[in-house]
Amino acid sequence: MDKHSISKYQEISKIIISKIENGELQAGDKVPSENELIKTYKISNTTARKSLLEVELQGWANRIKGKGTFVLNRSEDKHLTRILGSFNAVKESFNENLIKEGFTPKNIILEKTILENGFSSKVNGRHFIIEGSVLKIHRLRYANDLLLKDEIRYVSMTICPKINVLDLDQAFLKIYEEKYHLKLQQVQRTLGTTILNPGESNNYFDEEIPIAVFIIDGVVMDIDGRVIEIEKSLYRGDKYKFSISAKPLLFDDSKQRTQGI
Repeated sequence: MDKHSISKYQEISKIIISKIENGELQAGDKVPSENELIKTYKISNTTARKSLLEVELQGWANRIKGKGTFVLNRSEDKHLTRILGSFNAVKESFNENLIKEGFTPKNIILEKTILENGFSSKVNGRHFIIEGSVLKIHRLRYANDLLLKDEIRYVSMTICPKINVLDLDQAFLKIYEEKYHLKLQQVQRTLGTTILNPGESNNYFDEEIPIAVFIIDGVVMDIDGRVIEIEKSLYRGDKYKFSISAKPLLFDDSKQRTQGI
């Protein structure tokens, strides 16, 4: 291989690493593919492949067969950054996100039962009700044997029959859309905080000192206004950061809404 091609792949790998270092590419983000690099930099497929391999060899990314190359989580405290207000982010699988960032996920199911008389909860100041049979699934979700999330979900079995026998390691929203062909209208989520003390019956984080946790209350509805899912989860406060994603309304849209059009 000639000197120029070696210089080129090193140059491109440095560009990619620079984007990771300055935050343009975050942990779990997909690095541009070989085809994208070929198109952007007008290089051969060999040079593109070597560029991605160099990024991986330097410990900045990890290739997952059949999916692509993803930025690894290299933060000293291994904080996980998750987005609130982004529908696409909510659709991503907890396990898949961890794998992309270089962690090994593990799930422990504490409870998986069917509630015959429905379920109700208040989210964002509003009371939501799931009528009929409800699947309750309570899971502890780990990364590299560290508990990150204590998750409870309540899912309508009237809307999603036999969901209790499906593989629930994938993103629930994908199941609703792909398995049950539901058209989702909105996902409401509220973020709060609390302190869990050692010895509390509901504290599964197994720390000898009080631990701060985020409380996420959420509800998923379809276009007919039916409540599909209610969630109440605890996220370990010393391992999570939440960023806000908001899509501003166009002025004309806002004006039309005000006028009732």
